[in-house]
Amino acid sequence: MKTSSLIYDGSFNGLLTCVFASFEQKLKVTSIQPPGSSQNDMFAEVTEIQTNPEQAKRVWKAFKRIATTTGQQNIYYAYLTETSGMEIDILKYLEHTFYLKASIDGDYTNMHVLKIAKAAKQLGREKHRMEAFVRFKLTKDDIYFATINPDFNVLPVIKSHFTTRYSDQQWLIYDIKRKFGLYYDLKKTEVISLDFSAEWSSTSKNEGFFDASEIEFQHLWKEYFQSTTIKSRINKKLHHQHVPKRYWQYLIEKNPLHI
Repeated sequence: MKTSSLIYDGSFNGLLTCVFASFEQKLKVTSIQPPGSSQNDMFAEVTEIQTNPEQAKRVWKAFKRIATTTGQQNIYYAYLTETSGMEIDILKYLEHTFYLKASIDGDYTNMHVLKIAKAAKQLGREKHRMEAFVRFKLTKDDIYFATINPDFNVLPVIKSHFTTRYSDQQWLIYDIKRKFGLYYDLKKTEVISLDFSAEWSSTSKNEGFFDASEIEFQHLWKEYFQSTTIKSRINKKLHHQHVPKRYWQYLIEKNPLHI
């Protein structure tokens, strides 16, 4: 049986459409890759799959009838890690679930289940840390603005948290790595894209962008933090455990590049 390598648009619906095509056309799929990925199997027939929302919906609806809530979340979280090759693990997970007509969540003897569970745990950890460490700064347009640079695509899963917690103010969280963000206008939260100049940075002095009161507040906060820190009681090992260095870029008191 000839093998197939599927190319999709990188979206979750696109991935589920690939799963639908695999079943519908009885394909032996060896890889599912987003655009621009290198072809791993030179002997496989390469097929580009166009995203079909209805087909994606059918696959997910069928999966939800069998899978646990944890299993559903793990699949989506694993997809959001953007880990190379994760798409084929998700396909195998779904195939096995449909074959058994039973949830396989927790069956860690299955390499695909184990890999997806580990990836989902990593995404969950990143989600909680982003929710804890994101810091907004007030712009001259009265919008609270923050940039993030996470290892994984967490914006879709932190949307609900920030919409609920900051429902009384306009805010924008922008992922500078993936070049899209979430904007809340006091009514709804939407996905947006922005085009920043190469010289712009949210951590540098942008007096023309941020409100004067914001600049003053950050100066006061840094002074307060420094004055209340008891150097003799600093436990660096414990501190790094709870606030890893890669998150310092978001914290005014930790990042010297902040205003």
